[in-house]
Amino acid sequence: MNQTIQKTMGKMTNYRWTICAMLFFATTVNYLDRQVLSLTWKDFIAPEFHWTDSNYGDITAIFSLVYAIANLFAGRFVDWMGTKKGYLWAIGIWSLGACLHAICGWATEHVVGIHDAAEMISATGAVASTIAITSVYFFIAARIVLATGEAGNFPAAIKVTAEYFPKKDRAFATSIFNAGATVGALAAPVSIPPLARYFQSIGIGNGWEMAFVVIGALGFVWMGLWMFMYKKPHQNPHVNAAELAYIEQDKDNEEQEKKPAEKEEKKLSFWQCLKYRQAWAFAVGKFMTDGVWWFFLFWTPAYISDVYGYSSDSTTAQLLIFVLYAITMLSIYGGKLPTIIINKTGLNPYAARMRAMFIFALFPLLTLFAQPLGAYSYWFPVIIIGIAGAAHQSWSANIYSVVGDMFPHSAVATITGFGGMAGGISSFLINKSSGHLFDYAAATNMQFMGFEGKPAGYFIIFCICAVAYLLGWCIMKALVPKYKPIVVD
Repeated sequence: MNQTIQKTMGKMTNYRWTICAMLFFATTVNYLDRQVLSLTWKDFIAPEFHWTDSNYGDITAIFSLVYAIANLFAGRFVDWMGTKKGYLWAIGIWSLGACLHAICGWATEHVVGIHDAAEMISATGAVASTIAITSVYFFIAARIVLATGEAGNFPAAIKVTAEYFPKKDRAFATSIFNAGATVGALAAPVSIPPLARYFQSIGIGNGWEMAFVVIGALGFVWMGLWMFMYKKPHQNPHVNAAELAYIEQDKDNEEQEKKPAEKEEKKLSFWQCLKYRQAWAFAVGKFMTDGVWWFFLFWTPAYISDVYGYSSDSTTAQLLIFVLYAITMLSIYGGKLPTIIINKTGLNPYAARMRAMFIFALFPLLTLFAQPLGAYSYWFPVIIIGIAGAAHQSWSANIYSVVGDMFPHSAVATITGFGGMAGGISSFLINKSSGHLFDYAAATNMQFMGFEGKPAGYFIIFCICAVAYLLGWCIMKALVPKYKPIVVD
């Protein structure tokens, strides 16, 4: 197809990949912003505010719940506002939310009547408990703003991908911008704790505050670039006729699938979308698996600290987390697998994606061995979690592309938001239960499969993570066994 277009229309521009790079950058910033807390709470924030695992678990759980609810509205908002304005609003709100974390310490001091961080750290008894509760509420407030904005990232990015790429390239394009999540998580451990430690050493707060501000400011830089770089393909002067023809190559097939009398694409309401099994299959796939990724994202630094005793700013912890997310970079090839399957077998995009997703669902089963092998070396769980993370990102790139395959453009962001809500609910459940489980395991010296205390708690969660993808795939396949695109009457 590519060669035919170039022969008839001349050399094709490739501006769609520039847009994809912008989506990659936005997703990287998105994950950096949400990682600042997970990489500073254990060693910088918890001593200052007297947090327990339950406090942190509650904060991340509320973030996930708000993210889930906001996803429901973010998709509709992006469909209504359009990708350009919708994306600007989303990243503007989440960047503001990221920066707001920095004033939580000052707000807590003001409410409790304490003068500085040193006095908070030395507090005991009822005062320490008041500090913990008050600070948790302030962090939850900042987290709510962050979650509300971040919910718009994937609905907007998926809609842009549907606008700028033909169906056969969408999974690969999605895997590229989705790799921004991995790069953000990869850059976080080598940048955030050192930033916090540096600002702490020069006496600017307790260090963690400026880490939130510096990372949060990156979103405002992205906004400036997006305002000048993005236009829809047919309006963009950087997209020539050959590239536009390549982007719109599915248009003829889509028109043939429509009824002859249909002149323009009708819009589906949210409630109309819920009538289709395809929407519920996507939501189930997200619900079963998103919580796994968020657990790894939010709890891996604490796991390394709790089980192996390495603080987040130690060289060993930074190396371990860096290697973990470096392994997940393999996911960039996950979006290519359906294309390979299509070229070799001639299967339709949905069948090829489901076959690829089944393969990716098998790798997380290795997580069953993470904790047992961790008794020999901390490298075993880190490598296994990295492989599971790569499988998740490959799964994620393909499940997002299923929406573009099945639904008309006018409903893509709405369905993506619906699935994001389901994924956010699963993250709420796993983060809240994990925090309370780990505190309970430590307090009661709980035993499970030969492990005791917090390691036993982590092993339970690892077992849940291991089987989530295979179970999710089976339910999706049962709901939508064959390719069936939605045709609006």
